[in-house]
Amino acid sequence: MSRAKRYRVDEQAWRDIVTADDWYRSRSEQASAAFLAEVYRAFEVIARAPERWLQYLHGTRRYLLQHFPFSIVCLDDPAEITFVAVAHHRRKPGYWEKRI
Repeated sequence: MSRAKRYRVDEQAWRDIVTADDWYRSRSEQASAAFLAEVYRAFEVIARAPERWLQYLHGTRRYLLQHFPFSIVCLDDPAEITFVAVAHHRRKPGYWEKRI
């Protein structure tokens, strides 16, 4: 098994997560827990092999969550991965571009 690369979550990406989690929690504690578990699991999966995920806009990579309508957008720099957005698929495309 390969070693995971170091990563950080951009402050605005954390806000994406908190906003989505608030919405899910207002409907169901189970949905909230499942959403957070999938996001955190995705961070770990991406960190193990960042080059495996789809090339996206402006040098980023994109990972599609399996059970929720979100993509995780990241920059894969030599020293670390930066998660720049946890973007809902219905939100304006590229709204996160100014974060790069």
